[in-house]
Amino acid sequence: MTALPTGAVPDYQLGGAYRPASGVTVVERDSTAHPAPGTYGICYVNGFQTQPEDASSWKRDHPDALLRDDDGDPVSDPGWPDEMLLDTASASARSTIVAVLSKSVARCADRGFAAVEFDNLDSWTRSHGALTRSGNLALASALVEVAHEHGLAAAQKNTPQLGAAGKRDAGFDFAVAEECVTYDECRAYTDVYGAQVIDVEYSDDVGRPWSDVCGMRSRPAMTILRDRELVARGQSGYVFEHC
Repeated sequence: MTALPTGAVPDYQLGGAYRPASGVTVVERDSTAHPAPGTYGICYVNGFQTQPEDASSWKRDHPDALLRDDDGDPVSDPGWPDEMLLDTASASARSTIVAVLSKSVARCADRGFAAVEFDNLDSWTRSHGALTRSGNLALASALVEVAHEHGLAAAQKNTPQLGAAGKRDAGFDFAVAEECVTYDECRAYTDVYGAQVIDVEYSDDVGRPWSDVCGMRSRPAMTILRDRELVARGQSGYVFEHC
């Protein structure tokens, strides 16, 4: 397993893979893509919710792994209504989720990624009380174990309310945060992971000149600015800056 390099220049390419800008040495891409040659590749896997294109297969093949409301309907993320929450409260459901996602993790490793990020770790906060922090940590621990078995480092995604538990209990190796500067949450990550924190700020919400962000001593060393839609380089609206 190769640790995330510190002092690197990362890029966050979830909206489409493209040739990184000069100087970029860490690149995160979706699990359906290939890592950028010559960089430390982080593979994105939606660990706690379903990807929109996979909704029908989850409903058909693994209906009991989906969180459901009192009417029996799948519960969707309010901010991303085309993503359904996975049921982390049940041990049997967690086992199914791990079995399904293990295929994605294996593909990440086979394609040459060095690490994996499991997104939506904080799904319990959007479950109206149906899911718990402990259930999500249990799933996280199982997914991290799978990642490590495949030689991949594993990233905690967001979820500052975990404190040290993400590293201590789930075994995460580093963190990928979104807007920790904007929401004044960076120490929740750097106090746990030190220099092994990537922060992605968004151009529509950063609220201050980028030079001011880069001048902040409290920000993670690896802080970048991206457009909210994460469009590919060369497309309208593309933004990429780094400190």
